[in-house]
Amino acid sequence: MTAHEHLDNLLRTGLLKAEPSDPRECEGLLRSAVARLQDAHQITLSFDSRFDLAYNAAHALALTALRLRGYRSDKRYLVFQCLAHTLGVDKAQVRIFALSHERRNHSEYEGYMNVDEKLLTELLAASDALLAQVRNLTEKFIRPD
Repeated sequence: MTAHEHLDNLLRTGLLKAEPSDPRECEGLLRSAVARLQDAHQITLSFDSRFDLAYNAAHALALTALRLRGYRSDKRYLVFQCLAHTLGVDKAQVRIFALSHERRNHSEYEGYMNVDEKLLTELLAASDALLAQVRNLTEKFIRPD
């Protein structure tokens, strides 16, 4: 099954919505992700802030990839799971984003931050790689005026 077929299956089940991509939206998401990711690398910031910034940068990047492909989702976790189909991201990287999402939810909704330096380091590296992939995809879909 192709990546497009996987995304269309999610569309048929109602987990994704078809929506033409908006270059301004995608450029804004990318700009936000770059700023957050740069800040997340600043070791002078608190650990919790760095994790939050890295997670939100990763989400913005994953959402950009999904939007560039012409889809939208209301489910944050699904945006990460779709990376295998929007960018061909390998399962190990998707697991890092999924675990970060799970830990972020524990922190946000239960007040329990269960993140260590190893996960933050992996999240930053995976997000840096994701940024390069999204920039490459953006060049294919968004043409300068």
